[in-house]
Amino acid sequence: MLSATVFLRQVAVLPALVLAVVAFKPVSAHADEGFPFGFEMTLETAPQPGSKRLPTLEIGDNGEATLELWCKGGKGQFSVAGNTVIFVPGPLQDRSCPSARAQADDDLVAALGEAATWKRQGDLVSFIGTRPLRFRINTN
Repeated sequence: MLSATVFLRQVAVLPALVLAVVAFKPVSAHADEGFPFGFEMTLETAPQPGSKRLPTLEIGDNGEATLELWCKGGKGQFSVAGNTVIFVPGPLQDRSCPSARAQADDDLVAALGEAATWKRQGDLVSFIGTRPLRFRINTN
């Protein structure tokens, strides 16, 4: 009878032990290195002359993107598989910008469209193509 009692105690303790192990399982650092779906990022670059504004990119959970550039704004779509990335821009709203800013916006969208791969190092996300772009995830 003693062995049956010991067995039943061990069986009763097992679910609590499993729950404790799962609850205190260390989170993998790799989870922080995934594609930044659901985050807003700011391009690491100098502001355009006469403006403090920096381009931002917000990527939704399904890859839908909202771009707020130096002057223009618009939507697009990201598709990601491993370290491969494809960005398809949508139409941009032309907000009567100075020609230099409008051209910088068009160049930035073109560079995102030409990016073939991406990598993440902490809060920095790089899109690598003919012109590498580096964004910082907004953590504030």
